Amino acid sequence: QVQLVESGGGLVQAGGSLRLACAASESVFSFNVLGWYRQAPGEQRELVASITVSNGIAYADSVKGRFTISRDSAKNTVYLQMDSLKPEDTAVYYCNVKRGWPFETAYWGQGTQVTVSS
Repeated sequence: QVQLVESGGGLVQAGGSLRLACAASESVFSFNVLGWYRQAPGEQRELVASITVSNGIAYADSVKGRFTISRDSAKNTVYLQMDSLKPEDTAVYYCNVKRGWPFETAYWGQGTQVTVSS
């Protein structure tokens, strides 16, 4: 069973920055894709950013130019650097990894709260 431990959430003022980290119990290269999702109250969970094993990176339109996803293979960790934060970025952020072929299995972290005050 894959374990994902998130850290780095908190309260920040609009315009500030936070860096989220997700430490995996296995090599980050054992996963097809690593990603960050978020869920605001009353909203559906949405994909924020993802990075594939072949370094393909994608971002939600709402965070392009402000958020950066990266990984550190030595630490088995995927990061989400969040800059120029806005109140609408307030949500619980979840780490997600997928592996397997042809059928993927997904694993989730426990979530970390990010609150951006105006």
